[in-house]
Amino acid sequence: MDNDEIYDLVVDGMRQALQELAGGDDTVIARRMLGGKVIFEDNQGRIFKEITAGAVFKKVTSVREKLRVLEQKINNNDQLGPAEKAEFQAALTRCYGSLTTFNFLFAEPEDGFHGSGGRSS
Repeated sequence: MDNDEIYDLVVDGMRQALQELAGGDDTVIARRMLGGKVIFEDNQGRIFKEITAGAVFKKVTSVREKLRVLEQKINNNDQLGPAEKAEFQAALTRCYGSLTTFNFLFAEPEDGFHGSGGRSS
């Protein structure tokens, strides 16, 4: 068994375990980003902060899940009128659009963010 096959087995196993535990999303980080890092430098080239790509991916997908919960709460709220729901939905769509910057982190393009244009970047 080669490394790619082992990787696929581990990812599939983890995906299944996480789905069973949390009933959540099976989104996977792009392979090329595994072991990668994000570096923030100041204007003089000094490293201010360094974080793994996996940690960034986790934070970005966490924001997405929280936006989805918010969207469900808005849509199920009987005290909001259609105009208010549409206004909040438009704001959520703009948030998703802002997050398209991070679509390169996702293994599957369809798992990425979509803004008002309905496409991932």
